[in-house]
Amino acid sequence: MSAKEALQLAEEAGVDLVKIAPTAKPPVCKIVDYGKYKYEQTRREKEAKKKQKVIEIKEIRLSPNIDTNDLNTKINAAKKFLAKGDRVKVTLRFRGREMAHMASSKHILDDFAEALADVCVVEKAPKVEGRNMTMFLTEKR
Repeated sequence: MSAKEALQLAEEAGVDLVKIAPTAKPPVCKIVDYGKYKYEQTRREKEAKKKQKVIEIKEIRLSPNIDTNDLNTKINAAKKFLAKGDRVKVTLRFRGREMAHMASSKHILDDFAEALADVCVVEKAPKVEGRNMTMFLTEKR
C-alpha cells in the first residue's frame, strides 16, 4: 500500500509507522509502538552480546638459547591458555649476536608446536618480523 494509507492506518490505531528496511524496493514498514520496538531491539542486542565469547591473544616469549625444562614450562602455560579458549602468540626474541643464527633457531618454534600438536593447530606459521620470529596457535576444534 502507499505510505499515506499506511500512515493513516497507524494514526487510527494510535501507534507509529516504523520503517524496518528503508533501503528495500519498495521500503518495508511496520505498524508498531515505536518505544516498545526500540526496547525489544536493545534487549535483543544485549542478549547477543552476552552469548559472544571474546578471544584474547596471550603471548609467550622464548629466546634462542632456552633450555628443555624452561621450554616445557612455557608449553604447559600455553596449554592452559589454549584450554581457556585463547589464541597463543609464541614469540622467539633475538638479541645481539643471536640475530646471525635466526634460521637455525626455527626448530625451537617447530618443537613447541609439535609438543602441543594434540591440543592445538598452527594458525600462522613461524615468520620473521624484525628481531622476532612469531607463530600463532589456536585450539583444535
